[in-house]
Amino acid sequence: MNKILKLVSITIGLCLILASIFTACSRNKPQKYSKSIFAMDTILEFQVYGNSKAKEALDKAIDRVREIEGRMSATKEDSDVAKINKNAGKQPVKVHDDTFYVIKKALEYAELTEGDFDITVRPLIELWDILSDNPKIPTEEEIEEKLPLVDYRKVKLDEENKTVYLEEKGMGIDLGAIAKGYAGDEVARILKEAGVESALINLGGNVIIIGRKPDGSLWRIGIQDPRSEETGKTHIGVLEVEDVAIVSSGDYERYMVDIYEKTGIRYHHIFDPKTGGPARSGLMACTIITSSSIDADALSTSFFIKGKDDGFKLIEELDQIEAIAITEDKEIYMTNGLEDKFEQYGESYKVRH
Repeated sequence: MNKILKLVSITIGLCLILASIFTACSRNKPQKYSKSIFAMDTILEFQVYGNSKAKEALDKAIDRVREIEGRMSATKEDSDVAKINKNAGKQPVKVHDDTFYVIKKALEYAELTEGDFDITVRPLIELWDILSDNPKIPTEEEIEEKLPLVDYRKVKLDEENKTVYLEEKGMGIDLGAIAKGYAGDEVARILKEAGVESALINLGGNVIIIGRKPDGSLWRIGIQDPRSEETGKTHIGVLEVEDVAIVSSGDYERYMVDIYEKTGIRYHHIFDPKTGGPARSGLMACTIITSSSIDADALSTSFFIKGKDDGFKLIEELDQIEAIAITEDKEIYMTNGLEDKFEQYGESYKVRH
């Protein structure tokens, strides 16, 4: 009887130990916190893994995104950018440190790309009005009238007073090609400071990866097929990555659909500051992979405007930047560092080395 009691006692004790272990494991297993919001004119998706602090950090990060949008949107009347544009040719405008930093960074990229990246394209954006209900192609005369207003060298910054001044009346800046990148970096900073070690953030095509997946494997990020309506595939392939920012630009994102269906010509939203029209560089899309979201954002636009050859020349001058280019003749080119990380889907495109 005593042996039976001892056996029962040992069994119960062992069960309690195992239960304790399983409970501890359950507690240590990171929880998934997901949110999807509309901001910055697109859908933003957040997947964060961690404990209750991760959830708090996610809420804080979303608030930060909305804060950045409120300061840098060209269409919100009380934003820093709207105030700068309203005062073009009149007076400097004092802005928040966030806005000043992003504009300063944008001007650095304008210099680096010899003007291919230019935030003063706002007059062209308004002229073309790509997403209007009744889109129309502006005349050459209308474009020529706006081109003198597109010149990043006419943006004057006062570092001490944090003011921004556009030298000519009618000028305007638009941070759409860089603000989401800055927001992505801020989201990553907030989450990492809270101890988050695994997260996937998609800010309307600007993807930010923190660490690996919770199971320790690499994230698999799809690269969108720019001609999915023709190939029937959503992606040309996937990248296996960790701790990176991935930003793509292409002629498939926003374009005059009705006119394309009638003419077969894509009038898209990425404007060449030198011609005043949609960039015609021979690319359908490009993707930049690096550690900084703001850099990836600015570089993806710059690369698309420059085209394959000049785009890769630019990338070669920079450190720790990888790139993928998809040409109009359906060829895929990439930097050497991606060859063992990229898995192609289908045979609609040819990978060239």
